[in-house]
Amino acid sequence: MTSPSTGSREQLPAPAKIRLRHLQLAKQKGTPFSMLTSYDQFSARLFEQAGIEVLLVGDSVGSTVLGHDSTTATTHQDMLTFTGAVARSVTRPLVVADMAFGTYETGPTDALRHGVELIRAGAEAVKLEGGRTVAAQIRALVDAGIPVVGHLGFTPQSVNALSGHRVQGRDDDGAERLLADALAVQEAGASALVLELVPAALAARITEQLQIPTIGIGAGAQCDGQVLVWQDMAGLSGFKGKFVKVFADVGTQLREAAEQYRAEVAERTYPAAEHSFE
Repeated sequence: MTSPSTGSREQLPAPAKIRLRHLQLAKQKGTPFSMLTSYDQFSARLFEQAGIEVLLVGDSVGSTVLGHDSTTATTHQDMLTFTGAVARSVTRPLVVADMAFGTYETGPTDALRHGVELIRAGAEAVKLEGGRTVAAQIRALVDAGIPVVGHLGFTPQSVNALSGHRVQGRDDDGAERLLADALAVQEAGASALVLELVPAALAARITEQLQIPTIGIGAGAQCDGQVLVWQDMAGLSGFKGKFVKVFADVGTQLREAAEQYRAEVAERTYPAAEHSFE
């Protein structure tokens, strides 16, 4: 193990099961951790094999899997279905599930009821969007023993109110509001905080001031962890946002495989003798 003083970050031990305390330990040691979205058994198992520490069953499933234009169309039942699929498929990663639009905004009672159902489906923590306005909901969930991950900056469920996908906190007033909201989320009992589409310098400032880990998406390299939608990361969605790096071209590979399959069927070269029964 290399000492941090040499310029390399200290490596964390590899626990059999990732818990929230391991994310806290990662923050304390300055060792970034990775989160990816996952909605099914195949992606979940592959990401577990890759060592991804946290799997987010995101409400992004509405737009990445179900064909909706916005995450606001994702229902609570959708989240229960896909959370169960991921939770049943892995043992090591921490499984976090988004709370769907409309399941917590109305107050602590609704937040607690829907949070309990997500935990029963297999989630080990729930994620909701907002700052001071949802502090009571966060407290109610935490008081009931349900860990919460917050979400600030660009909050997809508020895309209409925010006039589209826009970076948040660029001016002084916006930056101070974001910092105040981050502190409020922490004070309410959240275990971690996602920062989306936030200037890198502001995200670094928030990360430094918070005791809980931050997880960035379009928020620079100084957050304690990073998250991406897996279809974006793997080149399947075609989304080319500034903050997205495409690590593989799965979309092209899948299309080429389908083209070859179609061609071989048309040519009667598939199925061949070795694929047929006597």
